[in-house]
Amino acid sequence: MTENAKGTFTIEGWDQETFDDAEGATLARATVSKTFTGDLVGTSRTRILMCVTQVDSSAAYVGFERFSGTVGGRAGTFVLHHSATADAADGQTLYWAIVPDSGTGDLRTIRGTGQIVVDAGGGHAYTLEYTL
Repeated sequence: MTENAKGTFTIEGWDQETFDDAEGATLARATVSKTFTGDLVGTSRTRILMCVTQVDSSAAYVGFERFSGTVGGRAGTFVLHHSATADAADGQTLYWAIVPDSGTGDLRTIRGTGQIVVDAGGGHAYTLEYTL
């Protein structure tokens, strides 16, 4: 049975390092820590690779994030795979998918996909459609 989770998260830490800065785009990596509230309650650590272009509104990133906490009252961990792009013409698309077989504890069999939405004030909300 498919279930839907939603809520918000806050970014608690952001450690970014540029590794290639050239005409057209800057490439960087970052380690990010988050705290989740809502249907997901817990924390995570994320490692992302980013490309920021010479146009302020255009960028992309990919990454992996280990969530540790509860989903619908079930405790464990799992890994999310991120893919995101942004530009002035198309706006933002921030998708994530649970890496199959990455779950532990009560979340061992979790599978699913979701989205992140950043509001005008910089707040982050999520949705996750999952099965257990």
